[in-house]
Amino acid sequence: MLPVFTSPDITEDKQLLRIFPEYAPEWNIACGITPSQVEEAIEELEMEGLKPAAVLVVSPSYHGICSDVGAITELCHKKKIPVIVDEVHGAHFGFHQDLPISALAQGADIVVQSTHKVLCSLTQSSMLHRSGTLVDRERICRCLQTLQSSSPSYLLLASLDAARAQLSDNLGIVFDESIELAVETISTIKEISGVSVVDISNFPKFCAIDPLRVTVGVQQLGFSGYEADDILYRDFGVVCELVGTQSITFAFNLGTKREHASRLVSGLKCVAERHSDNDKSSANERSFFAPKRRVSIEDSLGKICGELICPYPPGIPVMIPGELITESALKYLLNLKGNGVAVTGPSDHLLSSILVCETNSN
Repeated sequence: MLPVFTSPDITEDKQLLRIFPEYAPEWNIACGITPSQVEEAIEELEMEGLKPAAVLVVSPSYHGICSDVGAITELCHKKKIPVIVDEVHGAHFGFHQDLPISALAQGADIVVQSTHKVLCSLTQSSMLHRSGTLVDRERICRCLQTLQSSSPSYLLLASLDAARAQLSDNLGIVFDESIELAVETISTIKEISGVSVVDISNFPKFCAIDPLRVTVGVQQLGFSGYEADDILYRDFGVVCELVGTQSITFAFNLGTKREHASRLVSGLKCVAERHSDNDKSSANERSFFAPKRRVSIEDSLGKICGELICPYPPGIPVMIPGELITESALKYLLNLKGNGVAVTGPSDHLLSSILVCETNSN
């Protein structure tokens, strides 16, 4: 979501206009925000006689997909609107020719980075950057005084300085080995039958993707991301960065070694082999590719589910493709729907209808 703040005064109520990101249903992931979406939101507020106090963009996404911060900043600055970028997963951007351009280099006014996520500072350490003149420095300092401790951790501060020095001393080359290893690993994974990898060509509306974020799709194997993650963690000691219903995301960084990448590749090959030998997985695959039709949720009882339905929390699928839709499962889903619980996976997120597989009995 992209909030547009309509009041700059801390004492006034804030009105937030949320822009929902572009969605990739084939991967079941949110991508990012486009400049046209921001422009439409600003025009909507202007029609109500309001001017945004700031625009907040989250880029990159957890999967490394980057919004066009430069274009968003350009259109906002024409109207003297400051741009705040939540770049927590992009503190390394701009420090290698193959990495995306940083938000600061694209003109953002305030950028927040979690230095500990890909760089080498200690957990909980982060940086707040300011650029330009649209945002008053003294005002930022006053606001920080209301949040920060008067006794900061010098371990965290020292680790931030060490991370800065590491980049400065190896400018432009510090990520050579990490990026080379990530690119090589992606190439190897793409050779595994039934396994796919996200790349920027999947998202034509977006300008770049972090090469150090590797998102692997396992849906063609008949596994959910959660099932594949269990195998990788339990049998190969591979810890993912983020698990989804249809994919798993891994983060490469300065500490990633060839041994780690080899375990990941071996684990994914094992997942693919288990698919070949597992009747349940084969049935799920047939259900995944089977012709489907949409029925109301009330009429789905006794039919074969054609999509993954996963309430979050707890993030455990209630139904997967190939499963018989039972009365108890339906009652559970309708109860969740009535209580406003978020459900991922189904094409109809309101759960008014469900995709079912076409069979002779359907």
